[in-house]
Amino acid sequence: MLSLIRKIAIASFLLGTSQVQVIAQTTPTYSFIEKIGLPTGDGKWDYLKMDGERERLFVSHFDRVHVIDLNTNKAIGEITGLKGVHGIGLAKDLNKGYITNGTDNTITVFDYNTFKVLQTIPITGKKPDAIMYDKSTKQIFVFNNGSGNAVVIDATTDKVVGTVEMGGAPEFAVSNEKGSIFNNNEDTNEIFELDAKTFKVKNKYPVAPGGVPTGLAFDASTNRLFSVCRKPQTLVVMDASTGKIVQTLPIGGGVDAVVYEKELKLIMTSNGEGNVTIIHQDSPDTYSVVQTLTTKPGQKTMVHRGTTHRIYLSGADYQADGKTPVPGTFGVYVYGPSQKQ
Repeated sequence: MLSLIRKIAIASFLLGTSQVQVIAQTTPTYSFIEKIGLPTGDGKWDYLKMDGERERLFVSHFDRVHVIDLNTNKAIGEITGLKGVHGIGLAKDLNKGYITNGTDNTITVFDYNTFKVLQTIPITGKKPDAIMYDKSTKQIFVFNNGSGNAVVIDATTDKVVGTVEMGGAPEFAVSNEKGSIFNNNEDTNEIFELDAKTFKVKNKYPVAPGGVPTGLAFDASTNRLFSVCRKPQTLVVMDASTGKIVQTLPIGGGVDAVVYEKELKLIMTSNGEGNVTIIHQDSPDTYSVVQTLTTKPGQKTMVHRGTTHRIYLSGADYQADGKTPVPGTFGVYVYGPSQKQ
């Protein structure tokens, strides 16, 4: 009997080891590919927005949004005259885009094809930050980091149709396209589940032991939320149906964004200290860190492009104080699977 138990234990160990080896062999190693220079304009940057279908990348940059053609990696337009840009939302089926202006508490609406500003919508809220389009309801959700609420805009009429009172400081949000919007709240250390039709808070799920959650991603196939936290530096994997935390993992410092690469089953977190933590989804409830990719300090916002599996982070060089950007050095840094693979 003892011999049999030992054989089973050894077989289990070898099976686990082989699974780790398979993951290591099939998961690509990420490295720097190129920088897309965007020298016009200076100042702070925040969210990027990917449109993989039309091969465009929208990049926030203080008083403007740069538009990049991903077929050429060249800038093809700018939306200017903005006021402290944070987020960009795309209603592609309506050929419109929406930008949050954190300085004057407005939303800029632009034509997706010409990049011409169509109108500016004043909102009731302070420091509009994250913004997203919920295609299932054709509504824009604006999350106000400074006033603890979300404003809802009907994208077909561009009229404000509701407000969701949340408290705290709302951050990034995702939709399950089934009537629920999930939003990180960095003050209350919770994920809020909002009803996209009634504009009510359905649930509040604590992210503890994580804290100060910022970026949020969603895997629809497993119904898992990926919330990145700054204090402590943690990725929280949560069951979106129940709010149960299924695993937590250590990540780098100063995190802001997280993406889920569904084909490669990778969760990637962009950390402002100068790296990206890359985590493999071994199963819906099991995850493992597979790489720490070196980037540059200040590169904390990120999006990914599913067709090439590349990730895009915005940033600039810093002066000697480590805080002030060097004029003319802003751009988007591209990282992806090593060319040898």
